[in-house]
Amino acid sequence: HYRRRHSYHTVSNAVRPIRTPGGKLVAQYRSKRGSGPKCGDCKAAIIGVPHLRAVQYSRIGHAQKSVTRAYGGFRCAHWVRDRIVGAFLIEEKKNGKQGIKGQAKNKPAQSEQKKPEE
Repeated sequence: HYRRRHSYHTVSNAVRPIRTPGGKLVAQYRSKRGSGPKCGDCKAAIIGVPHLRAVQYSRIGHAQKSVTRAYGGFRCAHWVRDRIVGAFLIEEKKNGKQGIKGQAKNKPAQSEQKKPEE
C-alpha cells in the first residue's frame, strides 16, 4: 500500500517494500533518477558528470559538476575536438593561401637575380 501521495503506479510514486527490524513490510518511496547534463550542441550525455536531480547538484562541489577541458560540463568531448580541428584547418587554409601568394612573389625575384649571374 502507498503511504502518501496518490494510489497510482506512476514514476513519481514509486515504492519499494522494505522489511523493518520488527519484521513488518513497509513501503519506502524511491526518488526519481536524474537524466544528467547533456551537450548543448548534440544533446549527448556528458561523460564524467554524475546524473543527479537538480537539488543534489547544489550539494556537490564544482569539481564533480564539470570536466577539466575547454567547455567542460557544457559541451561533449566530440564537439570540442571537432571545434579545435575545424579552427586548426581554417588557420591552415589561411596560411596556405598566404604561402602560395608569398611563393609567387618570391619566384620572379629569385629568377631576376639568377639572370644577371648567368
